[in-house]
Amino acid sequence: MRKKYIMAPGPTEVPADVLVEAAKPVMHHRTPQYRKILTEVIEGMKYVLGTVNNIYVIGSSGTGAMEMAVANTVNAGDKVIVATIGAFGDRWELIAKAWGANVVKVAAEWGYAVKPTELKKALDENPDAVAVFTTLNETSTGVYNDIEEFGKLTVNHKAILVVDGISGIGAQPFYMDKWNVDIIAVGSQKGLMIPPGLAYLAASPKAMKVVDNNKSPKFYFDLKKYEKAMTKEKMPDTPWTSAVSLVCQQAVALKLIREEGIENIWDRHKKLSRAVREGMLALGLKLFAVENPAVVLCSVMVPDGIDGKALMKKIRDDYGISMAGGQGKMEGKIFRIGTLGYTDRFDAIMGVAAAEMALKDMGANIEIGKGVKRAMEVLIEENYK
Repeated sequence: MRKKYIMAPGPTEVPADVLVEAAKPVMHHRTPQYRKILTEVIEGMKYVLGTVNNIYVIGSSGTGAMEMAVANTVNAGDKVIVATIGAFGDRWELIAKAWGANVVKVAAEWGYAVKPTELKKALDENPDAVAVFTTLNETSTGVYNDIEEFGKLTVNHKAILVVDGISGIGAQPFYMDKWNVDIIAVGSQKGLMIPPGLAYLAASPKAMKVVDNNKSPKFYFDLKKYEKAMTKEKMPDTPWTSAVSLVCQQAVALKLIREEGIENIWDRHKKLSRAVREGMLALGLKLFAVENPAVVLCSVMVPDGIDGKALMKKIRDDYGISMAGGQGKMEGKIFRIGTLGYTDRFDAIMGVAAAEMALKDMGANIEIGKGVKRAMEVLIEENYK
């Protein structure tokens, strides 16, 4: 017998109570009973995001929320700034160009974050930019951006601040309103602990003024339709058929998040990611993230002489654990151990152990058990409970 685990940066493991919810009969999406659950989800997401703004629930992946953000704020020919630190930051550029934007790109070397001074320079040189698109946490590199500092730069600028929070939300500190974030896009299958298929978008009053003046054609992703559905009656609704079962699962997952407390969840991710990072360092491996290391995963350089793709295949097929390899130009050069969502101390230890065993099997010059020992020491030092 081989048990299977997910230790990738998404999709992530789903709690049993959430899985059970999906087995219940489907209710009609226009009934008061369902809309009460939808209301619970919206209020729960406000808690997670630190906002009083409306939350729009979308039947799509997180990328759908990203496109929705662009489609409702960018007119063809508009100038936008994309602050990117990896593959998913680059996705903002691709979406913006698809909608006819003139993109000014601020790109950090992979493994690094965009410096607030670099973004300030771009804003100063482009006073006509209508938006800044960036990433809270970049899973392709294992680095996060300082969104709080970015918000201090855009709050008095014409541009709105639009953030991809798909992998970071529910894992690391984030306060939409306090940090002056104008739009946040989120996906369900990561820190929110349910299967893929739901996305969320929240927009500030500043952002909604841009939306009101937007002329780009859209239908399914028309934010005004979502806003109308949210406010037309006493309870929120969606303009199109809701992903009912996923919303019901999200309600259960959000109750679990509230029970643990969002600050405690952030702290848990911080401790688990540190344990994995130091476990990898104890093996003599090199981390890929040079600064601002992510709490949702640990990105590790593949040792010389080891085939990175074969390493991931071995861990998946021989050990039953789905991790993640490198993306884009780092394909085959790094591997990524997830600590995201429904994870605890033994997940971190298991991830380090699997990497150790697979690397040893493949001939890497490492001392077996050394990484696991250090990961355990870190968890004890951190008083993980």
